[in-house]
Amino acid sequence: MKKLNRILAVIDPTVDQQKSLKRAIELSQKTDAAITAFLVVYDFSYEMTTMLSQDERELMRRCMIEERTQWLEEMLLPYAEHVVQIRPVVVWHNRPFESIIQHTLKHNYDLVVKATHEHHTLRSVIFTPTDWHLIRKCPCPLLLVKEHDWPPQGKILAAINAANEEKHHIDLNKNIIETSLFISDLLNATPKLLNCYPGTPINLAVEIPEFDPTSYRQAIRAHHMRSVLEYAKQYNIEEDNCIIAEGLPEDSISDVAKEIDAELIIMGTVGRTGLSAALLGNTAEHLLDGVNCDVLAIKPHGFVSPITLDD
Repeated sequence: MKKLNRILAVIDPTVDQQKSLKRAIELSQKTDAAITAFLVVYDFSYEMTTMLSQDERELMRRCMIEERTQWLEEMLLPYAEHVVQIRPVVVWHNRPFESIIQHTLKHNYDLVVKATHEHHTLRSVIFTPTDWHLIRKCPCPLLLVKEHDWPPQGKILAAINAANEEKHHIDLNKNIIETSLFISDLLNATPKLLNCYPGTPINLAVEIPEFDPTSYRQAIRAHHMRSVLEYAKQYNIEEDNCIIAEGLPEDSISDVAKEIDAELIIMGTVGRTGLSAALLGNTAEHLLDGVNCDVLAIKPHGFVSPITLDD
């Protein structure tokens, strides 16, 4: 992400504090980006009103949209003079994530901003939350907002996979770093590169008597550090701002973010779907509940969302 002209802020009518809107306004004030405050409404009793005629059902739908539009317009009034443009959009849809993605595709937004909350682990396996659907399928960068403020001179943590030499991973790493530099410049923050690497396989030490786990660990760490420094050199990032951590990404990223008190984590997501998503998930999904700062999830260049305008 190298520009920010259009922001879609997802509104939650069940809460008083609209964290997504607040964050969108912060960004708009620094970039002059136009904001769309997007609210998805639906009344499931609509599906149960078989006794009503089609006209009566349409009236019910229209009245609810008009009521929520008026509520949203009144809520936005205090912010109108603080940003270049902010407009309300209310859409009737029974699957919020689909509506958000379709609107994003139709209007070419540069960023979707949504507040997030803790997810129940077991329920998330069966009923995928809206946040998880968006992480996997949103066609543009997705900013999931938590409680952490964005003070000046903060820290932006860019999590990359530096040692992977596959082209799409290299492109994704560069996109993550360039986005971190762009946002760091906006927020007068310090970008920090983080690369996680796997620990020593226990079975090797057991099965191969001459295996030296200490030497192996040092060699792996040195390899990953060299890879990170190569990226840092390309983007004039100081070595002091490069971090490598041993362990699973979802654990290590969370630990480092807390240690440095990061305002924002930027990371890539491959958009895994289907059975593999249900069983394995994505790092960004597992990370959400473990951090108190915002998470910006970025797709590889050329990513095509499985949700289309025709769905």
